[in-house]
Amino acid sequence: MTRLENCAAVIPCRDEAATIAAIVTATRAFVSRVIVVDDGSQDDTEARATAAGASVVRHTHNRGKGAALRTGLQAAREAGFGWAITLDGDGQHNPADIPTFFPKAAEPDLGLVIGNRMEHADALPWLRRQVNRWMSRRLSRRAGRLLPDSQCGFRLVNLPAWARLELETNHFEIESEMLLAFVATGHRVEFVPVQTIGRGRHSHIRPVVDTWRWVRWWFGVPSR
Repeated sequence: MTRLENCAAVIPCRDEAATIAAIVTATRAFVSRVIVVDDGSQDDTEARATAAGASVVRHTHNRGKGAALRTGLQAAREAGFGWAITLDGDGQHNPADIPTFFPKAAEPDLGLVIGNRMEHADALPWLRRQVNRWMSRRLSRRAGRLLPDSQCGFRLVNLPAWARLELETNHFEIESEMLLAFVATGHRVEFVPVQTIGRGRHSHIRPVVDTWRWVRWWFGVPSR
């Protein structure tokens, strides 16, 4: 299955003029629409995404990845799509992996499919790899099941199911919050292998600040 007609792509990004056009172009081969959420960029991300064929929604100032992701998913839902594939605009996800997610959409009660990079985790920067594993272990314990790559933003989201979740985080905690929310509401969460692209690539993740923000969020989440 190379296309899912009822699926849009949602790409939250900030200051990704160097990569966004190529990602939009590659992604359009697999989905009906690409929605880029420009989260307060200071460069020409918006113009390059538009020229490559994306529908662009712009935040006038930086509000965080979680806020940008909610904006994009809501735009996809309002446009009538039932599914959204989410990927980052910085080149860490390969659009060629998108069809890997689609066969799962036919399975009953599916809420979320997450890309699993951990089979080739050595390509990730050492600190990010350790933080991901640390967070994934804690989320797995809370969820009562193995969640091998809880922090991957390459995901297929069931939009009607997502719309019933109450998500509040505005930054990188959104990956964890969404994952636990789908598990808590009884939706199936699956993982599929994806390529690992990490070394030599700029990331907006700030390991100390974002991990501390995640810890603060974590202690505010009630146990199952």
